[in-house]
Amino acid sequence: MSRILVLGGYGGFGARLTRRLAGSGHHVLVAGRNVGKAASFCADVAGTEPVVADRDGDIGRLLAERRSDLLIDAAGPFQGSGQQVPLACIRASVPYLDLADARGFVTGIAALDAAARAAGVAVVAGASSVPALSGAVARHLAEGLDAVRDVEIAISASNRATSGRSVAAAILSYVGRPIRLWRGRRWTRGWGWQELRRKTFAIDGEPALEGRWLALADVPDHDLMPDMLAGRPAVTFRAGTDIAFQTLGLWLLSWPVRWLGVKSLARLAFIVPPLQRLTHSLGSERSAMSVTLRGVAGDRGIERRWTLIANDGDGPEIPTLATVLLAEAILAGTIRPGARDAGRLLDLEQFDLLFSSLSIRHQTVDSDLPPPLYERVMGTRYASLPQAVREMHRVHADSGASGEAIVERGHNFVARFIAWALRFPPAGRHQLHVAFTERDGVETWTREFGPHSFTSRLSERNGQLVERFGPLRFRFGLPSDDSGLAMELRGWDCLGIPLPMALAPRSRAREWQEDGRFRLDVPIALPLVGLIVHYTGWLEPVRTGQPSNT
Repeated sequence: MSRILVLGGYGGFGARLTRRLAGSGHHVLVAGRNVGKAASFCADVAGTEPVVADRDGDIGRLLAERRSDLLIDAAGPFQGSGQQVPLACIRASVPYLDLADARGFVTGIAALDAAARAAGVAVVAGASSVPALSGAVARHLAEGLDAVRDVEIAISASNRATSGRSVAAAILSYVGRPIRLWRGRRWTRGWGWQELRRKTFAIDGEPALEGRWLALADVPDHDLMPDMLAGRPAVTFRAGTDIAFQTLGLWLLSWPVRWLGVKSLARLAFIVPPLQRLTHSLGSERSAMSVTLRGVAGDRGIERRWTLIANDGDGPEIPTLATVLLAEAILAGTIRPGARDAGRLLDLEQFDLLFSSLSIRHQTVDSDLPPPLYERVMGTRYASLPQAVREMHRVHADSGASGEAIVERGHNFVARFIAWALRFPPAGRHQLHVAFTERDGVETWTREFGPHSFTSRLSERNGQLVERFGPLRFRFGLPSDDSGLAMELRGWDCLGIPLPMALAPRSRAREWQEDGRFRLDVPIALPLVGLIVHYTGWLEPVRTGQPSNT
């Protein structure tokens, strides 16, 4: 029988973890600041013992007094937390494990690797839904793919799941704050609890969880998963509860934080538990998680989606499952000494027995992605394009290219105003990066000329390419030969209202291959106004494992 010290062992996730460990025959030291709560909890759980402890206090003394075979930190919050607990474990030669999902904390654990190896102990961070379970799922879905283009992870929790102040503080710490994201083959920026989406979670034989609101959350996977999977994919994680006004309320709060530069809302965490108790009867007992991966195998674009649905209030058990598996592995000596995150340590199959003991079902579904947009528009002519042009337009989910452009701008007042309104770049020579994002057959192109950027959305309609800039839509034919292609304007409209071609912009953009590179030439002018903008240059796809910036 092993002795396991669990910090926060009577809290929301800690209590579930303690019951599992004690039920497996381990003697669990249930540690926390409130000895009364610890003692009350232990009175109902055999094989447990209350201990007074503060994770911000003298953990080294506690380890010396209460010798244990493993310390598990389930207390949190880990956002902004130091490494005093794992460092104390290393000094005491006690293995360490935690349920952290804080990005900086989990990714920073590798800095302790040399010290942990020298002490001969395993130190593992992130034994939770992310990155331990999400990493296991993503690696499972990626099997057999040549490259993964993007990964989307989503968790929708039941409002009735117990979550304490530390969980609330963790979430509020990044609401409205900038989040570093790998997208379009370069590092860019999103904002905490923005990028709202509605998602339906569905598996065969289960009622679907329909239209749940989710928003962007900050997790270790944003750093870890691009390096974990072939192709260096874009990664996005969203979360929310089954009650719309909770997710939407945080979304509303994110805007003043973003606009006013408020450092953090974490100090408001004390408000969340009583508000949750007031709304406890709302919502359902059902939680869900999904990992959607899109990539390529040969010339095929493939989407694989893993979906988990937890019924009967079993969703909050999920974050503890990876901890149980890794605790047993550490105690058995199958995890080598050193400090690392949990993203690569487990396989999906290892969770099956634990899933089957709960009201949890999961399913994986494969489907083919549609051909790239330009191939759908051009049909058989696409295959005759030069290789560099075909490769630039072989967009599945996420892609990016970098190069250089020379920009010329019109000089009269009207031309300058239009260029400013459409966010066209200033005249001069610029480093150029284009990020391509594809969703449901629609591509979003974000062109970055140094610090200046503008975006358009491209789609197919009636055999023509449609490019949208805000309320304006332009329809193009794509005449081509073996040297390249051109974009010929065939019609345009504003908010769906057709506009006369006599007033249409004058533009014949060209794309071709020269010296093995993709070349482009894009002139845009207006009748009576003259030149608005003209840019020409070259691009090369950002290769796997070759970030365009860091």
